[in-house]
Amino acid sequence: MNYRAVWAIYKVEMARTLRTIMQSVISPVISTSLYFVVFGAAIGSRITEVNGVSYGAFIVPGLIMLTLLTQSISNASFGIYFPKFVGTIFEILSAPISYLEVVIAYVGAAATKSIGIGLIILATASMFVELDIQHPFWMLAFLVLTAVTFSLFGFIIGIWAGSFEQLQLVPLLVVTPLTFLGGSFYSIDMLPPEWRTISLFNPVVYLVSGFRWAFFNGEPDVPVEISLAITLGFLALCIGIVGWIFKTGYRLRT
Repeated sequence: MNYRAVWAIYKVEMARTLRTIMQSVISPVISTSLYFVVFGAAIGSRITEVNGVSYGAFIVPGLIMLTLLTQSISNASFGIYFPKFVGTIFEILSAPISYLEVVIAYVGAAATKSIGIGLIILATASMFVELDIQHPFWMLAFLVLTAVTFSLFGFIIGIWAGSFEQLQLVPLLVVTPLTFLGGSFYSIDMLPPEWRTISLFNPVVYLVSGFRWAFFNGEPDVPVEISLAITLGFLALCIGIVGWIFKTGYRLRT
């Protein structure tokens, strides 16, 4: 393992966060706080509790997961797309560093930034509502697994994208709608039976359900074991796709 090369790429990516701290950190925190205030005030005045939890506290895991997914994809996709755009990707590919080390550096930096923002949002939310995390280990486990998985997914999008418009296509048109429809602000048990069945085809439901269970220890929308299995399955799929990309040179060597 070429630790020096991994650290060099990782350090550059983390330094970019400090240069764009308004966009990278402050903007997601402000947006999430506005979500919290608007949804907590508007809907919370009509729905006081969900599954025995105050509505304000109930939406916290969903808000964190919403930000975690979008930030993980955004950080990783832009991190690998920009070297493609300016042409420095060829220097990375020709350097004495393996494909695995490239992935670890870029995905590790994107996941680190996303986890940091998630923890900042958690601290911000605790200023609005009282939170008592029942399973802190599993909360961190779901946080890290989700960040790494969707950073890998963002890495794939960054390699696939041929323009800045395509870079935003999947996050805006696919991931964000799935997150809003994935139980971030409600329990899918509140839906009619047919819509609940349809919701079970949304992979974000399993992420939010498992993450929320770690907070409140109530009855999750789906079993925790299934949530964990779905997350690990998507992680394995992303690893397989990344391996295929580097093996074939898809959109890297041209």
